[in-house]
Amino acid sequence: FLLFLLFSFSPSFITGVEEKFEFLFWPIPGPLFHPFLALWFLYVIFAAAILIKERVKAVIPQKSQIEYILFATVIGYGGGATNFLLWYDIPISPIGVWAPALYVGIVAYAMVTKQLFGIRLLLAQLLVGFISLLLFINFVLSETPFEYLWKGTLLGAFLSSGYLLLRSVVNEIKQRLELERAYVKLKELDEAKSEFVSIASHQLRTPLTAIKGYISMLTEGTYGKLLPKQKKPMESVYQSNERLIALVNDLLNISRIESGRVKMEWKKTKLEDAVQGALDELQIKAKEKKLKVDFLKPKLQLPPFSMDPAKLRNVILNVLDNAIKYTSKGSITITLTPTPENRNFPTRSVRITITDTGEGMSKEELRHLFESFSRGKAGTKMWTEGAGLGLYIAKQFVEMHKGRIWATSLGKGKGSTFFVELPVQ
Repeated sequence: FLLFLLFSFSPSFITGVEEKFEFLFWPIPGPLFHPFLALWFLYVIFAAAILIKERVKAVIPQKSQIEYILFATVIGYGGGATNFLLWYDIPISPIGVWAPALYVGIVAYAMVTKQLFGIRLLLAQLLVGFISLLLFINFVLSETPFEYLWKGTLLGAFLSSGYLLLRSVVNEIKQRLELERAYVKLKELDEAKSEFVSIASHQLRTPLTAIKGYISMLTEGTYGKLLPKQKKPMESVYQSNERLIALVNDLLNISRIESGRVKMEWKKTKLEDAVQGALDELQIKAKEKKLKVDFLKPKLQLPPFSMDPAKLRNVILNVLDNAIKYTSKGSITITLTPTPENRNFPTRSVRITITDTGEGMSKEELRHLFESFSRGKAGTKMWTEGAGLGLYIAKQFVEMHKGRIWATSLGKGKGSTFFVELPVQ
């Protein structure tokens, strides 16, 4: 810069001016002018490369600030540089006259909205400095000892409070940056956790499926008939393996949901068929506990509508399985009812209601019911193998259908009712 500054007012840089294109004073380049342009371009490219490199490791607000600077650079410097092509008699519009003004506008916008260059601190400093200057001038212009006293006291009090104000602004900015860095770190750890769970789940599914197959063959007598005292332990192993497979599937679903890798496979399906399929799968469990299960279908048959049958079946299975697990005696009733248009659903919707006469829930348990790894007291007491993931996954799948799921209970020992409401789409 200093080297070129020495020659900037000499014929080595600009030999003169002439009237050219739309300009009255178009510079006539000297021998150093084009090397200066080349160096100037290199500096801009070098600066942009540094910004791009810093953007990769920057936290969220800094990334946004860097993006604004890069955008302003492309518009301002890139647009402004087009005027240099006129020296080579390339007939283009001289947009370089006004393009640099866009650079200033974009940077100013980023300063106001994205706190670029610490504008908040700068404005606070300017405000404190300006008021301090006015109070100091007022103090100097005092005429009586009393004026000197109270104006000096006012100036001192303001300087102290101004210092505290600026320090609080600095501390707030530092704390915000630390929180943003911590947020980014936690996000990275969360992504790493989800990736680990996904990999571990995939790796566990293969041996568990193999174990399931071999146990099935053993109990069916493929390798010879088992004695009654041998068959019962094998059936227990089979059930334990089934629970492990269910847990692995839940963990895999969680990792997919959290990483946004869940794909919806929309199909026109009858909701009655999805509910009946889940009910048929769990019918044996209900009979083992001697529970009465009623499925009340609507009087008018519901039309098929767009849904992901596998995910919706998972929802019904989770809710219905919970009802069976936590109901010692009595009944479970499943009802399908069409609901009219309302403010939450712009289209007609269908409600699945599953009511049981089981353990029930307290208000505190209802509040945390659909959180991941959340289990009520009845859950830990009656069904120790659960991980508290089923209802969380069910909620995510229902929301992917643009529906909602909730539960009610009159209290402990008074049963529970689960509602799943889906828009007909």
